[in-house]
Amino acid sequence: MKHILSLVRIALLVIVLFLWSWVIDQPFSPVVNLSVIVYGPLLVYPAAWLGRKLLDKHPTSRRAAWMTTFVHYAVGGLFGVAVIRAITTRQDWPGWPLAIPTWIGLVLVIVTGAASLLTVINLALKGLGAPFAIALSRKLAVDWLYAWTRNPMVLAALAFLLALGIWYQSTLFVLWALILFAPALLYFVKVYEERELEIRFGASYLEYRSRTPMLFPRKPRV
Repeated sequence: MKHILSLVRIALLVIVLFLWSWVIDQPFSPVVNLSVIVYGPLLVYPAAWLGRKLLDKHPTSRRAAWMTTFVHYAVGGLFGVAVIRAITTRQDWPGWPLAIPTWIGLVLVIVTGAASLLTVINLALKGLGAPFAIALSRKLAVDWLYAWTRNPMVLAALAFLLALGIWYQSTLFVLWALILFAPALLYFVKVYEERELEIRFGASYLEYRSRTPMLFPRKPRV
């Protein structure tokens, strides 16, 4: 079964990467672009909700591994196409420029990008896993960045998007990240991801969750 699941993950990864590469240069109309950018995050809500419902019907570790594979790639695909189209069409968005020097935005992009990379390394070394369901964590990551917040990768990703908006000097991009993208991502984490971690890691995850904040970092308790 593990080999079959690995093949499924590879197939889904190829499909999602193909989808992302396809949408990069598509000459979509403004209406289609707006629909992708807006409805991509919004469709995450029903995807996470349905995944949770199906997961709770048979809350076993094996079920969680399979469900999480499909849910992660569905959510990743939706978020990915929305982000890609938001980035590639940002120059066509209406005014409201941010009065912040572009060099400040660039510095923030570099810093938040480096932070995102560190969270991936942290998960790989301490959780023996990789993001985007490429490899589900085999251990509960509770050290380093994960000692300060349960979701450093989510925090870094959101900060990176906001940094991009500042670099682009685009108020609308920043508002999109705050109003549409961030709530959808946090909903997915709260409704689906926390439940599947509870199923796979049991009491150890519940204890970790009780002492570590969900998003905003706090000094680890001794």
